[in-house]
Amino acid sequence: MRIVRLFQITDHYQRIKRGSCAFRYLSNHEASKRNVSKTRNIGIMAHIDAGKTTTTERMLYYAGVIQSLGEVHKGDTVMDYMDQERARGITITSASITFSWMDHEINLVDTPGHVDFTTEVEKALRVLDGAVTILDASAGVEAQTMTVWRQADRYHVPRIIYLNKMDKPGAKFTDCLNQIESKLKSIPLPLHYPIGEGRQFKGIVDLVNLTIKKWEVDKTSMGAMFSIRSLTDGDVNNEIKSTALEKRLDLIGKVADLDDELAGLILERESFENITPSELEQAIRRVTLEQTGIAVLCGSSYKNIGVQPLMDSIVSYLPSPKDRHHEFVEAYSANNLLCALAFKIQNDLQRGPLTFLRIYSGNIETGDKVYNVTQSKPEKTGRLYIAKADELAEVSLMSEGSIAVVSGLKQVVTGDTITSGVAAMNTARHWLAQKKGVPESEMSPVLAGVQIPEPVFFCSIETSSLMYEKPLEQALAMLQREDPSLKVTLDSETGQTVIAGMGELHLEVILERIRTDYRVDASFGPYQVAYKETTCNDCSNNFILDKTVAGIKNYVQVNMSLELDLSQQGIPSVELGQSKESREHLATVSPAHLKAIKRGISSALSAGPLLSFPVTGIRVFVNSLDVGSRTTETMISAAGAQCVAQLLRSGGTRLMEPFMRVEISIDGKYLHAVLADFSQHRADILDVTERNELKVVVAESPLSELRGYSKRIRILTSGTATFSMEFSQYKLMTAFDESAAMKEITGISM
Repeated sequence: MRIVRLFQITDHYQRIKRGSCAFRYLSNHEASKRNVSKTRNIGIMAHIDAGKTTTTERMLYYAGVIQSLGEVHKGDTVMDYMDQERARGITITSASITFSWMDHEINLVDTPGHVDFTTEVEKALRVLDGAVTILDASAGVEAQTMTVWRQADRYHVPRIIYLNKMDKPGAKFTDCLNQIESKLKSIPLPLHYPIGEGRQFKGIVDLVNLTIKKWEVDKTSMGAMFSIRSLTDGDVNNEIKSTALEKRLDLIGKVADLDDELAGLILERESFENITPSELEQAIRRVTLEQTGIAVLCGSSYKNIGVQPLMDSIVSYLPSPKDRHHEFVEAYSANNLLCALAFKIQNDLQRGPLTFLRIYSGNIETGDKVYNVTQSKPEKTGRLYIAKADELAEVSLMSEGSIAVVSGLKQVVTGDTITSGVAAMNTARHWLAQKKGVPESEMSPVLAGVQIPEPVFFCSIETSSLMYEKPLEQALAMLQREDPSLKVTLDSETGQTVIAGMGELHLEVILERIRTDYRVDASFGPYQVAYKETTCNDCSNNFILDKTVAGIKNYVQVNMSLELDLSQQGIPSVELGQSKESREHLATVSPAHLKAIKRGISSALSAGPLLSFPVTGIRVFVNSLDVGSRTTETMISAAGAQCVAQLLRSGGTRLMEPFMRVEISIDGKYLHAVLADFSQHRADILDVTERNELKVVVAESPLSELRGYSKRIRILTSGTATFSMEFSQYKLMTAFDESAAMKEITGISM
C-alpha cells in the first residue's frame, strides 16, 4: 500500500500565514516553573560564506518568528542587523534570538565566520550547551571551520554537522564525510543520505526513520511544506531503497561501536534490523552528548531544503542545560542560588550598556541587587529583556537555562560571574568545599571566563579636531567593553592613542562604528604588525632591593631564571621553583608576597627592552624570595619587575612575528602566479590540492606580508580567487628581517 503524506508544519506554518510570532514570552510564574530539559542553548558556527545566517533565517521563518525570508545578499536578514554587516554581507557580531520548536524553547546564537571576529565565537561557545557546525558541501572542511571546531573542543561543546549547499555544483557528500574524519578527527554518523547532488539535489533519505523527504520548490510555501514517504512503499525506487537500508545498517554499526546500550540491544536480539527509530535516536543522542561521534545531516538552506529536519535534530540530539555539568554551578544550583556568566556587552544608544547573561541556576528579576564575584562589587540590575537580534522584549523574570539581557550594570565586563550577593557566593563555596573535602580557601568562587586571543594588528587613531578627543575616548571605552579583543593604549613617547585588533577588517569595522555610531570624525595611521619579543639565551639573576621610603625600610631579595621555550606562546606563566629546595623555600613565603612578585613580573613582560613589544616564548622561574618585615607589596612588585628587566637586558632579546595560515581557491591557470607571489613574500607552501576543478593552495605567511593581500590576490587572479586566513603561530625573525622591521617601526636603520 502506498503511503504518501504532504507534511505541513501545521502550528508554525499557520502562524506565519496569520503573521503572528511563534514564541510566546513567558509570565513570571511560567518562567520559574518551565521545564529546563526542553531548553536548547545552541550556536551556529562555520567558515565564512558557509550559510550560517541563511540557515538561521530559515529556522526563524519556519518557527513563525518572521513573516518573510531575508537574504544576506539583499542585506535584509534579521540576525545581520548592523549597517556594517548588511553592507559587507558578513556576520560581524554574534546575535541572539529565542524561538520555540516542537514544544521546545531554543536560544540560538548566530556567530561570525571571519577570522577577524573569532572572539565573538569564543564568547558564544563559552556559554552554549550545543552547536551546529555548517559546512559548504562543495568546499568541505575549510580553514575557519577547523578554528571554530578547536574552540568548541576547548569548551567541550557537543555538536552536530549540517552539510549545506548540497544543490551547489561540486557538492560531494562522501568527500565531506571523509574530511570530517581526517581533518576534524571525528567519527561522522550520517543520519541523512542526499537524493541527488548539485543541481540534481531534490531531498533527503532519513536513515533513522527510513523515510524520504522531498520539498515543494515554490514561492508560496518557501519550503515550509514537504512530503514524507516511507521506504517500505512498493513504488519507491529499488536502488534508493537498497542503498538506504545498507547505509542504515552501517550507521547502526557505527553507533553501536560507540554506545554500549545499543550494542547490548543488538546482541540481545541478534539482529541489526530490529533496532527501532526511537532506540537509534536515543543512542545517537548519548553519543552526541559524550562527543564520541558526530551526527551529520544535509540540505540546502538557500533552496529551503532540509532545515526542518535540522531543527528536529537540535531538539533530539543536542543537550539541554540539565545535560551539561559545571562543577561550581552545581554548588549554586544545589542551594537554588543565582549563578550567571556575563558573556557579551553591547552598547545601546537609548538603553545604555546591555549585558548578556547566561543563567546557570536560580532566577533574576528586574531591579535585583546582584554581586559581581569576579570584581567583588555589588550592582543593581535595570530592566530585563529577551533578545530578538536587535529587538528586545521586556520581561520581569528570567530563570535557569535562559539567556537574559540586562540593563543598568555599569562595571560588569565579559567573563564576570554574577550571583545574588556575598552570602550566596560563600554558601556555594562552603557547599563545594565540603563535598570535595578541601579547605574553602582552595575553592575559586568564579566560573571560568572567556579566552581572548592576542591582537595581531595595530595602528594609531587621531581625530580631525580637539572637539572630538573626549567623544573618541568615550567611544573607545565602550567599544572595549563590547569587544575584549580590541586593545587601546596611549604611547607615552608620541602621545598617540594606539588601537590593536585581530586584523585589518576588524579595525576597519571599528573605525566605521566610531564614525557612524558615535559620530566622531577620526582616522587611522598606517597598519602595523604586533610583533613580540623573546630572550636570546637562558639566564639567571639575583636581585636585591633595599630602600627606605618615608622612614620605612623595604627589603626584597629575589632570585629568578628565564628559559627560552618557543612552544610557550602567549602570556608566559610564572613557575615557583626549579628545584625541590626552592619549592620548599617558597612554600613558606606569604601568598600575598608571591602574588605581588607575579604582578611585577607580568608588568615587566608586557613591554620588552628591544621595542617595548610583549615578551613571549619563555618560561619564568622564581627560585627564592626573601622579604623584610615592613616591606610593602608595591616594593615587592617593583623588585620583580626590575629583576625581569635586568634578565632580559643581560640575555638579549629578539623579535618574533605572527604567521598566518592562508588557504586560497583559484583557477588552475593562476596557480603559477600565486605560488610565485608567495615565494617573493617569505611564505612557505604547505599543500596544493584540487577541489571541484579548482586548485587549493595552503600556505603559511608572515602577517606583515599580507597587508593589503585581498587587493593583491584580486589583481593576480582577475578577481576570481577566494581566500581565508587564520593565526598560526609566532616565529623568530632572521637578523635581516628583524632589521627591516625595526627600521619600519622606528625609522632608523639598526
